[in-house]
Amino acid sequence: MRLYDVKTAPSPRRVRIFLAEKKINVEVIQVNTAEGQHLKEDFLKLNPWATVPVLELDDGTCISEAIACCRYLEEVHPNPPLMGVDPSEKAIISMWEHRMEWDGFLPVAELLRNTVERLKNRGLTGTLNFSQIPALAERGRKRIAHFHDFLDKRLAESKFVATDKYSIADITAQVSIDFAQRAGVPVQEDKKNILRWHSNVNSRESAKA
Repeated sequence: MRLYDVKTAPSPRRVRIFLAEKKINVEVIQVNTAEGQHLKEDFLKLNPWATVPVLELDDGTCISEAIACCRYLEEVHPNPPLMGVDPSEKAIISMWEHRMEWDGFLPVAELLRNTVERLKNRGLTGTLNFSQIPALAERGRKRIAHFHDFLDKRLAESKFVATDKYSIADITAQVSIDFAQRAGVPVQEDKKNILRWHSNVNSRESAKA
């Protein structure tokens, strides 16, 4: 297998952490998005949406979108389970993972995509150019603050995000928190539960991925 990656991008990091937790070794190929490599014909053959990560299987099948890559890896390498072991747990983890992406990850993307100078005409990922919308950046910043409030309350009652065990929901939340810090919106000191949890997940070897 090959993973098409951008080392500094948050979406592929979710897959790298997932791989590290399962101790799966794959060939990693860096895509130079700064020079537009993801918009070239060779990459678009792998993923017409022009995004990373892309997981290329040994038979040439290409899977894009972080959660889809992780779903495949979970099926072929079920241990340790990161997406649940029975129908109820699988659904609960999926629910929380979706909340982490929608309420945590996407607001940071909204903020950065609409403020970073080099993304001036790249308000959205993909092959089309969209102008930045400052109002979306402000909305993203407010949504991040709301996410921190919400997550801190959740972690007051649970050791990990979805259940009492580490899961893909924690991976998405961890990457979202780190992504927000890079965007200039760190977790505030009064969010003791997030800080406790974040220290825990960051102490895992996979956090270096």
